Parts: sequence; structure tokens; C-alpha cells
Amino acid sequence: MNFFEPLVEQHHAIELLTAAVAQKRIAPAYLFGGADGVGRSLAARCFIEFLFCQDIPDGKVASVQTKLHKRNHPDVLWVEPTYLHNGQRLSATEAAAAGVKRKAPPQIRLEQIREIAQFLSRPPLAASRSIVVIEQAEAMAEAAANGLLKTLEEPGQATLILIAPSESSLLPTLVSRVARIPFYRLSVQGIAQVLQQNGFEDILSHKEVLAIAAGSPGEAIASMQQLQAIPPELLGELIQVNKSPRNALELARKIDKNLDTEAQLWLVDYLQYSWWQQTRQPRVCTLLEKARQYLLSYAQPRLVWEVTLLEMIQAAA
Repeated sequence: MNFFEPLVEQHHAIELLTAAVAQKRIAPAYLFGGADGVGRSLAARCFIEFLFCQDIPDGKVASVQTKLHKRNHPDVLWVEPTYLHNGQRLSATEAAAAGVKRKAPPQIRLEQIREIAQFLSRPPLAASRSIVVIEQAEAMAEAAANGLLKTLEEPGQATLILIAPSESSLLPTLVSRVARIPFYRLSVQGIAQVLQQNGFEDILSHKEVLAIAAGSPGEAIASMQQLQAIPPELLGELIQVNKSPRNALELARKIDKNLDTEAQLWLVDYLQYSWWQQTRQPRVCTLLEKARQYLLSYAQPRLVWEVTLLEMIQAAA
């Protein structure tokens, strides 16, 4: 059985992980590094299936795969960044479902690292080892990252998989304790294959979405969802290069009122593409990149957009 069959184009990662299992040389910790949406989480699931199904009868493989797909296997803990709302930790999905307006990006918190240590303090129940998958590991607060070091040094009968964009997005002390598995952006054919297989072939007709995704099927799907969620009239006004300063200030107010941080960060990408197509002015892209950094630094969004839109008008003049 080819457990990595669902994974498209990531041949190097598949080769490294397959060899590790075949040689029974599983590292205590891995870094699955690469862009969002190119298959890192899917690869983690495939790898765990491969590991867990080595020593069980073929008839039980489907049961293991089902539990892993639903993320309810007793020996696997999936950790993802959370928001704090009224004293509760909410994942991005839970926050969206609850209608929570998110002003700052989610974080992996020290409490979650403590829960990992507690999870690993008991022996595995059904498999030969316990597995912890930390998604968006770059979102770890500094205290959380430092707290994870001890677990990486003494993981016990376990393997940890950190999913992050690159080595530089993590503390060097964390990177020094993991085996690197690289993931790459997909080709045009690869991204089309993934979108068609998952029922998103309509995205292939949206060139701006594909341009923003830059070889990442997951980013293409997320980008399409953002495009559909933002009021079309607001997008239409924003992509008009010749706007007055008064109009720019009003648009900044609308952005701040109607869009959460995640949507505003996506809007930066969308405007970089749209304004570049119209103006071919590198300074416009630079201004929008500065806006992204300010938003990630928790600056007041309305002020960020007021300054950015006013400067964009001047740069495109």
C-alpha cells in the first residue's frame, strides 16, 4: 500500500520519510518546512499512517486511517495556534464559527506546550509510539518555544512533527533538535491536479487567486474563500488607482470596520497583485509590504490603511 499516494509532487519529502521508516531510523523530531498549503499537514498524516500500520494486520489499516483522518487517534495529538476569547482558547475554525472578530494572529501558547508534556507522560495506548503534530509552529510565543525545548531533548517514546514555513521562522535552539524535511511549491500542473481532485476546479479560472497562491493549492483555496467573503463593492473601490485622499480615508475606515486581521493580510496580497497589474510601480508593492508588517506588529489597522492608501495614491500618480 502506498500511504503517500494522496501527496502530489513532494517526491523528496516522500523519499526521506519512506527511507526513515524502512530503515527504522525515526527521528525524535521533524521539521516539515515549506510554504502553507503545499501538503505538509497531509504528509504528516500519511507519515503517521505509514508508521502505525507497519505492524498491524491489513484488515485494521482502514480503521487506523479513519481515526487519523478524523484526528481522534489516542496516540496522536494535533496542536494548532489559538485565540483567547473570554478566557477560552479557540482555534481559527472555532473562532470563525463563533463570529469572534480577530484583531491579532493566533498563537501556540505555553499552556498548550504543557498539554503536550502531559500527553507524552503516558505510554502509547495503541501504537508503538506517540506522535505530536504542531501546526504553524512559527506561531509559538517565546515562552512556549522555550518550554518545548525540554520535550524535544527528552521526547521519550514519541516523535514530534513541527510544521513551519522555514528554519528561520523558529528559534535556532528548536531547529538544532529536529530533522529537516523540505516541501516545495507545486508546478502549474500539480496545483491544477490538487484543485481538481478536491472539487475546486473553478479556482483555475481566477488568475488573481492563482497568482496570489504562487504554487500552493491550500493558499488558492483559502484565497478564493477570502475573495468571496469580502464585499465586491469594497474590492472594486480598492483596486481603483485614481482615488481621492478623502475616498482613501473612507476606505480605510471600511476595512477596519468590516475585515478581521486575517482578511486584511489577504487583502495586502490581493492589492499587490491588482495594483501591480495596473501601475507597474514597485513602490506600491513596497508600501503594501510595509502595511503587512505593521498589521502583524499589532499596529492600529485603520491608521495603517489610512497611511498606506494615501501613499499608494501618491506613488501611482
